[in-house]
Formats: sequence, structure tokens, C-alpha cells
Amino acid sequence: MLLRTSLNMKKQLLTGASLLSLAAVAPAYAAPPVYNWTGWYVGGNAGYSWGTANSTYSESGFNSNLPRLFSETEQLNGFIGGAQFGYNWQIGPACVVGLETDFQYSAERGSRSFSNSYDCEGTCTLSQTQSAKIDWFGTVRGRSGPIITNPLFANEPLWLYVTAGLAYGRVSASGTVSDTNCGCSWSYGGSGTNTGWTVGAGVEGVLLGSNAWTWKIEYLFIDLGSISGSGFDSADFGSVYSWSAHFTDNILRFGINYRIP
Repeated sequence: MLLRTSLNMKKQLLTGASLLSLAAVAPAYAAPPVYNWTGWYVGGNAGYSWGTANSTYSESGFNSNLPRLFSETEQLNGFIGGAQFGYNWQIGPACVVGLETDFQYSAERGSRSFSNSYDCEGTCTLSQTQSAKIDWFGTVRGRSGPIITNPLFANEPLWLYVTAGLAYGRVSASGTVSDTNCGCSWSYGGSGTNTGWTVGAGVEGVLLGSNAWTWKIEYLFIDLGSISGSGFDSADFGSVYSWSAHFTDNILRFGINYRIP
């Protein structure tokens, strides 16, 4: 009887000691501290873009059998990569606003060729090639949106945001026109650093267990405006021509940010 009582007391003591041990280590298994989005950050990104250059060429001296205005769209597709820098402010537990600037290298290029036949005491052909490209671009944007819980990793926050602001970039357009009637050809084109606007949306999340690194996926639509020019066609029709190209772009990119302590 005494032995049984002694064993019961030992079990109770061991149970009590185990509970005290669990209580002591419980804070180590508590939910991780809430991520603080406020602060400066720097990062890099890479992605893909699909843009367009809506190009036109007009010449008043074209034969009446030809349209006086040629209009084509070049598809400007290519990879992009660059860096971003910004500052975020966390407003309460569920909202973040920020300001970000980025600079991107662009491999976007595109060209189109086409021709038209016309009557020149026989059949002659007027052919044209139009090319366009975006060499680089950048943006300065505001970002704003709510913080939610990552549905895949319940302890990690996600920032869903919309973004809009200024866009700028180096664009160029060129072309050649040739005429079988005279066996001649001429060229035109130009480039410029344009400003425009951008709007988009994205999601940014904390890398697992980190208090400084985040990842993001972002889509932007960019309008970089137009470039244009004019000249004198001394090779064939002997008239003034004009050209223009309007650039828009869609980009989808993945980025990594590091919050500066």
C-alpha cells in the first residue's frame, strides 16, 4: 500500500515538472513577431514585357492609287531586368503605403515589313519596313494596400497593393521605303527620352522566417507617349513625309527586396 502511494506521488511530481517545463519553453514556440514594413529598402527584379509601337508614315506625294497613310503595329516583346529602391510606411496593423523608383534595362524590339502595288504604266511596288524598340525605362510610383495573412503560410503576411505614377524611357523608331518604279529607297527615324504614366498592381510577401527580406510579383501597364519627325523625300516623289510611333508596354516581373536596418 505504501509502495503504491509512493509511486502515485512520483507520477504526480513528474507530471507537475513536465507541465512546468512546457510552460517555460512555450514562448519559444509562440507565433513569430509581426513583420514591420516601415523603412527603406533596395532590391532587384527580372521579368518579361510585351509592348507595342503603333507606327504611321504619311507622304502627300504618294500616287493616287496608294494610301497616303501607312499604319502598322510592331510587337515589342523581350526580357527586362533592373533594380528598385523605396520607402514604406506601415499604417496600423493592416495597411502599408510606400514610394518606389525603379530603373529597367529592356530587350524589347520589333519590326514589320509590308508592300503595296500601284499602277505606274505597269505594276510597281512600294515597300516599307518599320522598326521600333525600347532601350530602357524607369518609374516613380506610389504603392498602397492592405496586409493579409498568407493562405499558404499562416504566420507570414502578404501586402496586396495597387500602384501608379510617372514613367520615363528611351524609345526609338525607324523605317525604310523603297519603290520599284525608280529603283530607289530612303530612310527615316529618330529616338528620344519620353515621359508618360504607369498603373498596375502587385503582391509582396515576407520570405520565410526573415525580418528583412521580401519577395514580390508585379504587373505594370506603361504608356511612354510618342516620338515623331518629318523630312523631304528627294529620292522619288519629291514631297514632304511625316512619321510617328506611340509606345505602350506591359511588364510582369519578380523581385526581391531587402529592408535596410
